[in-house]
Amino acid sequence: MSFARVLVVDDEPMNLEIIGEYLSDSDYQPEMVESGEAAWAALSDEQHGFDLILLDRMMPGLDGIELLRRIKSEPRLRELPVIMQTAAATPNQVREGLQSGAHYYLTKPFEQGTLLAIMRSALDELRNRRDLADRIHAQRSAIALVRRGTYEVRTLEEAQILAGYLAQICPEPETAAMGLSELIINGIEHGNLGITYAEKSRLKQEDGWSEEIARRLALEENAAKRVIVDLSRDSEALSFRITDQGQGFDWDRYLEFDPERAFDPNGRGIALARSLAFASVNYLGNGNIVEAAISLGDDRG
Repeated sequence: MSFARVLVVDDEPMNLEIIGEYLSDSDYQPEMVESGEAAWAALSDEQHGFDLILLDRMMPGLDGIELLRRIKSEPRLRELPVIMQTAAATPNQVREGLQSGAHYYLTKPFEQGTLLAIMRSALDELRNRRDLADRIHAQRSAIALVRRGTYEVRTLEEAQILAGYLAQICPEPETAAMGLSELIINGIEHGNLGITYAEKSRLKQEDGWSEEIARRLALEENAAKRVIVDLSRDSEALSFRITDQGQGFDWDRYLEFDPERAFDPNGRGIALARSLAFASVNYLGNGNIVEAAISLGDDRG
């Protein structure tokens, strides 16, 4: 069995004990520390090997927000997913955490099922990013001369492969791969397959998301549906037009991080793509078409 190593940071021994019980008999190997300083010392070891951080916000000394900022400013640690656990859950407090890099939130007290669902979601996203990075390094020269192209995908696996392929042409391939993956997968899940935000939240909580994707892909009504990705490149920018065959969605709610959704296991992908990967992201009409651009600046390779 492969265990994910989790750094659990909380100044309350009782909280550490509860989390330890929640993670017993699971695929997680927790390491408990009682302060931000101890957590930073553990993370400063280049051989730390952590896959995930479960971080208390309110601690004496080096608190959760300041530790989070240190983590996100360190290139070696930046990709580590951080789940912030807190009793400080006002919109402004959540917004501060989101802006500091905590895209996953838990409100104390929380139940075991909620904790495990958020952890699964965070680790799934990390594994997807790492898979995309591997594809980027393997395919870099294959797309160097492409200036225009049209691509079709049907499944989530195909979306990941295409995102990794198209990212080769981008100045920051790993970030671009993440952004493209989010937008294409959104077109498959919510567009072609018609999975609503509430349904995805429930499926993530119940660990049934992958099975439901497979079930809907197998339906006759979805057999011919594709997401179309059009690429064009000029001296100034890379432009991507992503079109699905769904009925659209209320896209403007998802362009920014919303504190009210910070505690859900999903719902951050479009905002992440917009803030990190693209110079612009614009949904058209009812939302089944999105145009995203990456500025080339002086990198016109």
